[in-house]
Amino acid sequence: MLKQRKGFTLIEILIVIGLIAVLAGVLIVALNPARQFAQARNAQRWNNMDTIISSIIANTTDNKGTFTCAAGAIPTTVTKMATGAGNYDIGPCLVPTFAASLPVDPSATGAHWASVTDYDSGYNVVRDATSGRVTVSAVGELNENISMTR
Repeated sequence: MLKQRKGFTLIEILIVIGLIAVLAGVLIVALNPARQFAQARNAQRWNNMDTIISSIIANTTDNKGTFTCAAGAIPTTVTKMATGAGNYDIGPCLVPTFAASLPVDPSATGAHWASVTDYDSGYNVVRDATSGRVTVSAVGELNENISMTR
């Protein structure tokens, strides 16, 4: 007479492991962590641009309707906010009076904040010559246009 053994066969265990692997793969694809991180960085960009625009408005309000900056008026062509030639050096005009530091793009190459004399925000600024409205923009991820105008 044969003894009956309790437990699972190798085939049953392999089938369960295979099912778990398929379900895990489907879950990872459904959650798409790279997309989630990209969306979080875009949300950070929107928040950063709101901080910059609010600081520009506060500067303008404090100076009776005129944005005051040693770098001059906000340019009427799209210009990066950073130190160095060809950039618009807005940092000293906003920091520390209107913002603790100038926000930087979360994934732009070279974007950093060290001080008002060493920074690259990764964001662009432009003033409409006709209306005077200011637009701050960035290169977003997931084909999203990131810009804010006030």
